Amino acid sequence: MINYPARNYKEVFMNKAELLANMAEKSQLTKAEAERALNAFLSTVEEALINGEKVQLVGFGTFEARERKAREGRNPRNPEQVIKIPKSMAPVFKAGKSLKEAVNKK
Repeated sequence: MINYPARNYKEVFMNKAELLANMAEKSQLTKAEAERALNAFLSTVEEALINGEKVQLVGFGTFEARERKAREGRNPRNPEQVIKIPKSMAPVFKAGKSLKEAVNKK
């Protein structure tokens, strides 16, 4: 048996409204302007991934779409039933060095 150290943190989530408020405060934009900027960023990343491009923000991280191979799965309600799961694309984010270092300084 492997003993893992207890985690001494609680899960904390920042929702979109809180993110926009923080963006507006730090950039001296109105919340509406911050929302337009965030929506433009998100749609630009989405379009790039749809077109097979990577979006790399040096130090922060890279967004990309990776292919998930077709595979067989099991129906959780009926484990004997095999389900064929087709190949698909999945969005992936890989943190950059600066972001990793910043998170680990906490």
